[in-house]
Amino acid sequence: MATRFTVGRLCPGISRRLLRPQTAELRVIPVRVKVDMARAAVAADKADTPPVPSADRPDVPAEIPEVKSRFDIRHDYGEQVRQFPIVSLNFDDALEAYKSKTTGEILRALLVFKLCSFDIIVRNNNQLMKLTRRILGKRLFKSCMKGTFYGHFVAGEDQESIKPIIKRMEKFGVGSILDYSVEEDLSRDEAVSAEMDSCISSAEPEQSAQPYLCVPSAEIHSDKYKAHEEFGDRREDVVSARTYFYEDEHKCDENLKIFLNCIKAAGYSSTDGFAAIKLTALGRPQLLLQLSDVLSTTRQFFEALTSAEKKLPWVKRKLTKEVFQNRLEELGVPMSRDESGWWFTWMDQDASGDVDLLEWNQMLKPNHSLRKLFVVPNIETGELEPAMSSITEEEEQQMKNMLQRMNVLAEAAKLQGVRLMVDAEQTYFQPAIARLTVEMMRKFNQERPVIFNTYQCYLKDAYNNLYADMDLARKEGWHFGCKLVRGAYMEQERKRAEAVGYEDPINPDYEATNRMYHKCLDHMLTRIDKYGDINVMVASHNEDTVKHAVQRMRELNISPADQTVYFGQLLGMCDQVSFPLGQAGYPVFKYVPYGPVEEVLPYLSRRAQENSAILKGAYKERMLLWTELKRRLSHLELVHNPDKVKQ
Repeated sequence: MATRFTVGRLCPGISRRLLRPQTAELRVIPVRVKVDMARAAVAADKADTPPVPSADRPDVPAEIPEVKSRFDIRHDYGEQVRQFPIVSLNFDDALEAYKSKTTGEILRALLVFKLCSFDIIVRNNNQLMKLTRRILGKRLFKSCMKGTFYGHFVAGEDQESIKPIIKRMEKFGVGSILDYSVEEDLSRDEAVSAEMDSCISSAEPEQSAQPYLCVPSAEIHSDKYKAHEEFGDRREDVVSARTYFYEDEHKCDENLKIFLNCIKAAGYSSTDGFAAIKLTALGRPQLLLQLSDVLSTTRQFFEALTSAEKKLPWVKRKLTKEVFQNRLEELGVPMSRDESGWWFTWMDQDASGDVDLLEWNQMLKPNHSLRKLFVVPNIETGELEPAMSSITEEEEQQMKNMLQRMNVLAEAAKLQGVRLMVDAEQTYFQPAIARLTVEMMRKFNQERPVIFNTYQCYLKDAYNNLYADMDLARKEGWHFGCKLVRGAYMEQERKRAEAVGYEDPINPDYEATNRMYHKCLDHMLTRIDKYGDINVMVASHNEDTVKHAVQRMRELNISPADQTVYFGQLLGMCDQVSFPLGQAGYPVFKYVPYGPVEEVLPYLSRRAQENSAILKGAYKERMLLWTELKRRLSHLELVHNPDKVKQ
């Protein structure tokens, strides 16, 4: 945990001038001075301090005005001078964006983006790829794919073949988030059958009489946490997220090995990499549904008890003992004042006289006896009893297996020096995924952030969930790691909510999602500025969001060199943002998929659809690619070798 110092800003007059946000039209030249493992950079603010040309590069300032950041003191960098890297926030520098690419790679990108702009190709891309394979044969098809979609969006077939691409990206300031992107090509009927079989317990659901579940029935939508055949194929209406279907425990063990190899590849090929995993690959999804139901019901009970504070978001509400006892009586919970007083005292861990959501959530405490994974006080007996009682011995073992797999991956990531990102999934799985990820963070993020949770900002509760988890980390003293995304399941979630009959969890429109993203990001940056023990990845292809993040970092005096704020984009997309930022010294990472050609076809199909949606509304990346190609033609630089480019 970072040590906190209460230190005012040094040289406030200079700081205000140097940290003045750039306008979109401001054009500056990146200046790179390697510091701290060659990942940090420093630069002068051209708008306020006239550059002094150097002898060998007259366009680059030779001297940089000094200003101290309080970040230097808080993170024990002594008197080392830190400056903010300068980068054009127009993101229109074609030379900086593509000097890491050969001319052949630029031509391939232009071809791929052009193909992605044709609806008929995108709609039928999976069938077209299969037809092409039958016509060309395996060998020619493989060559064709490497010259088009596979070569553009996938790094290689195995951890050895991807190393040159990863090393080249690192040279140009961009790190890697490795993901083994092999997916099973199941038919819809096969996917639905697998989902229904794995999401229904063999134990008959019990009608729980536990008084802690006494929430008005109108507020409970238990059908949300049940499998529905209509939505059994979780791939439908999803183009930017991979889907796993449960077969058996042996398949989960195979997925574990794949993730372990991914972690090893990240440690082997990169100095500061990430690996991404999905919890639905590691266990039976029915267990995630059950746990999500328990967690959701417990929170709804808290909301019902604190309904008098409706003006406050539920994450900021508190219960006093008197209010707690009165509300239990109003809700008809059969409990004496002595019993409710005992329960309240049990939850009031800091003896403050009130209970907030963080203390309330401690009702569900993990227990290594898997059949009692989460326990709650039974107000009739006064004993702690399992919240998930309707599971068989086999399901108990399956839950134990899933937790053991998670622990093995976290241990491996910590040992390899790799950060592990747990991807977000559908809202009916997400409460359990988020809670189990927080438990891993509790254990493995004591010294540094190893585990990163993912928050989807198209959800109405995104800010509240993020706020609660950050507060928990702060109170318990561990590092909080977060990937902030807009979300991948919007259309599917809306349809399911309407069909099943629960409240739509998605923000009403794209503008509301943008506001939520920036609200969450601003809160995190403010906390980073105040405490410094939080790490966030701004995972976005939206240029306005990236620009906003960079400007807020400058305003809050958060140095990119401190490596607390990262930026992330997909391989083959948004290079005009990734590489200029990375070369200027900001921590930038590409989501790097890899795997055998034929086994990543489902992934490539989704990438084609995603690019089509983007290119219908914006042609900027294609235009920048043409700009760089024409520049090379005019300068006779068609034979461009990125490995010989000096940094």
